[in-house]
Amino acid sequence: MISKKDCARVVDAFLDSVKDALRDQKNIEIRGFGTFKIRRRKTRMARNPRTGEPVEVAARPVPVFKPSKELRGLVAEADPEAQPSQPSQRPAQEPPAFGTL
Repeated sequence: MISKKDCARVVDAFLDSVKDALRDQKNIEIRGFGTFKIRRRKTRMARNPRTGEPVEVAARPVPVFKPSKELRGLVAEADPEAQPSQPSQRPAQEPPAFGTL
């Protein structure tokens, strides 16, 4: 059995790897889970909420997450208010091994 301390180290190392990759403008795909990407937002005009003056918001990179089709399906199945769906025809897969990004 893995201790809480060891589990925390693994999760922290994984998240640090994701952050480092995003900082380097790389995409990360975790099969069966989703994709982390950097998307470039365009320059746009906004309004200062206090004064109502138009303000230009500069272009900037933002991190985005796109869930996989499989993850979206799992979440939809767990929602009792969701419309009934067809059971999955795909065979069960093993989860991805950690350390393979």
